[in-house]
Amino acid sequence: MTSQQDQAALGGPLAGVRVIDLSAVLMGPYATQIFGDHGADVIKIESPEGDSTRWIGPGRHPGMGPLFLHLNRNKRSVALDLKSPQGAAAMRHLIEGADVFVHNLRPASIARLGLDYESVSAINPRIIWCGVYGYGEDGPYAGRPAYDDLIQGAVGIAALQQRSGASEPRYVPLTIADRMVGLHAAHSVAMALYGRERTGRGCRIDVPMFETMASVVLSDHIYGHTFEPPSGGAGYVRLLSPGRRPYETSDGYICALVYNDGHWQRFLRAIERDDLWVDPRFANLSSRTRHIDEVYGFLGQTLRGQSTAHWLALFEQIDVPAVPLNTIESLLDDPHLAAVGFFQQVEHPSEGTMRTFGAPARWEGYDVGKLAPAPRLGEHTESVLRECGFDASALASLLASGAAVPVVADAEVSA
Repeated sequence: MTSQQDQAALGGPLAGVRVIDLSAVLMGPYATQIFGDHGADVIKIESPEGDSTRWIGPGRHPGMGPLFLHLNRNKRSVALDLKSPQGAAAMRHLIEGADVFVHNLRPASIARLGLDYESVSAINPRIIWCGVYGYGEDGPYAGRPAYDDLIQGAVGIAALQQRSGASEPRYVPLTIADRMVGLHAAHSVAMALYGRERTGRGCRIDVPMFETMASVVLSDHIYGHTFEPPSGGAGYVRLLSPGRRPYETSDGYICALVYNDGHWQRFLRAIERDDLWVDPRFANLSSRTRHIDEVYGFLGQTLRGQSTAHWLALFEQIDVPAVPLNTIESLLDDPHLAAVGFFQQVEHPSEGTMRTFGAPARWEGYDVGKLAPAPRLGEHTESVLRECGFDASALASLLASGAAVPVVADAEVSA
C-alpha cells in the first residue's frame, strides 16, 4: 500500500473527509453520525442555545441527555450565532475547507442565512451540499414544517397500524422516518463523494422526508395499485394481517415465521398435521398469502398449546426462524449482543460511565471502532476556529461579540 493508503487504513473509510453539520434534532444528526462513525471529521455547528435534543431525557448534567449522547458521538461542537455578521463570516470560512455540508433547515431559512447551494458552492465548488427537510420544492407542500410524527401520518404508516389491528391510527414508537431519511442522506452523500473522486465536481442533494418515506411505504403497500387499472387493493395483506404479531404460548410469547414451503412441510410434519399440506389454503406461498388471516389464526391457536422453550427448541430442530420476544430491558442483556461485543462501557469526560454502541457493520481493512464522546456545547469552538486560520485576535473578537461561544465551564453546566 502507498503511505496514503496506510494512513487511510488506520482510520475509517471516510478518514480525511470534513463534514460541516448544520443539522439538529434527529434526522440530520443521525446521517452525520454515520459519517463520523466511519472516520469523517464532523464539525457540528450549533446555535448558542445548542441542539434541542441536548435537553431530552434523564441526564447527569443539563444539555447532555441520552438522545443527544447517542446521536452525536464522533463529532466536534462549534457554537456560532449565524445571524450575526461575524458568525456568518466564520461559517463561510469553515465551508472553504469542507468536503460536505449537511443541513435540515427549511429552504427559505437556509437561504436567509446565505447557505443555500448557490452561495455555498460559490465559496467551495467541490463541496457536496445536502439538504434534508420535509417536502420537495416543486410541490404544493414546499416549505412546510415536518417532523417524524407528521410524516408517519402523511405516508400512511399511522393508518396502516389501524388496518393491521390497532383500535385507532397510531404512530410507530420509533423515529422511523427520521432515521430512514437520515440513512438515505448518508448513502446519497457517500455516492456523491465517490462521484467527485472521478469528476472533481461537487453537487447538490435534496432529501425530502415525505417523498423518501412515501417510496419506502409504497414499495410494500402499493400492491394491487401497481397496475392500471388496479389488479387489487392497496396494502400487502401479509403485513396487514392482525395475526402478524408475536404468538402467545402457554407461558409467554414467541416470534416465529413459518414462511416458505419447506418451513410449512417440516412444521406440519413435526406437529403431526400432514393433512393440512393437501389443504389448498396451505399449498404454496401464493395461496397462503390469499388466506393469510386463516393461516396466522391456525399458527396462533397451535402455539398456545406449548411453552416458549418447547417451540424454540422445535423450530431450531426443523430450521424454522424463531426468536424469543425481547423487551428493551431484556435486549440490553441479550446473550448474542454480549458475545459480539455490541455494547461498550466508556467513560465520558463530563458524564461519567456510559453504556454505548458504535457502527453495527464489521469492516476489515478499516477501523470503524472509534467512539469519541459526544461533545459539550461549544467544546471545540476555539480549537476548530484556530485550525481554520483564526489568529488569537480574530478569535478573541468573535468570542467577545458573542458570535462564537466557547465551551461552558463544568461549574456553569452544573449550576
